[in-house]
Amino acid sequence: MTTAPSPPPYRSLELRTPHGPLVPVRDPDAVELTGPVFGVTDVTALDSDLTRQHTGEPIGERITVTGQVTDRQGRPVRNQLVELWQTNAAGRYAHRRDQHPAPLDPNFTGCGRCLTDDNGTYAFTTIRPGAYAWRNHDNAWRPAHLHFSFFGTAFTQRLVTQMYFPGDPLLALDPVLHSVTDEADRARLVAAYDHDLSVPEWSLGYRWDVVLDGPSATVFEGEGGVR
Repeated sequence: MTTAPSPPPYRSLELRTPHGPLVPVRDPDAVELTGPVFGVTDVTALDSDLTRQHTGEPIGERITVTGQVTDRQGRPVRNQLVELWQTNAAGRYAHRRDQHPAPLDPNFTGCGRCLTDDNGTYAFTTIRPGAYAWRNHDNAWRPAHLHFSFFGTAFTQRLVTQMYFPGDPLLALDPVLHSVTDEADRARLVAAYDHDLSVPEWSLGYRWDVVLDGPSATVFEGEGGVR
C-alpha cells in the first residue's frame, strides 16, 4: 500500500504572523459605526446567483451550494449575512492582484451574498471554481474552493472559512487545508454532493452545513486553521 505524501509547509503562515505591537483601538464604538452596514433591504435575490450578474453566461460547470448555519446548540441562525467569493472556472480571481495568465471571464465576477432564512438556510447558484497555481512550493496547486464569510450582527464580527469539493485529488496535497491539523475538522470543510439538489440540465448540487461555535464548530481563519 502506497502512503500519500505529506503536504509541504504553508510558507505564508510566517508572513501572516504579526511582527509588530498591537494597535490600540481608542474608540471601539466608532469602529462599528464607521464600518459597512448591511440589512435585509440591501440584499437582493440576484446577489445569490453569480451566474446572472452580467449580460452573458459565465463559463464553467454550474453548481448549487446550500446548507444550514447553526450555533453550538444546533439552533438555526436566522437573517445571517453570508458572503461568497471565488475564482472563475479557469482558476483566476477577478482582482487586480491576481496576475496569473489564466483567462478572465467577462461574465463572472465571483462575488455573491445572501441572508439565511428562518431555518438558517443559505443558497447560492454559481460555477465550480478552478484549481490554481500559487507558488507556495514546486508544482503547488490549490484545490477548487469557495471562500465564505459569516458576518454575525456587525461587519467587524466576520468569520471567514473555505469550502472544498469532495473527491478532489489536490485535497491531500494542500498546505492550507492541512493547516487544520484535526482530520475531523478538515472533513467538515468538504461539502457533500447531493443529487437531490442537482437541477436537471442546469446544475450540480452540493450541501455544506456550518456551525458557528462550540466543539463541532467549522474551522475559521484566525483559529489556527484555513487562511
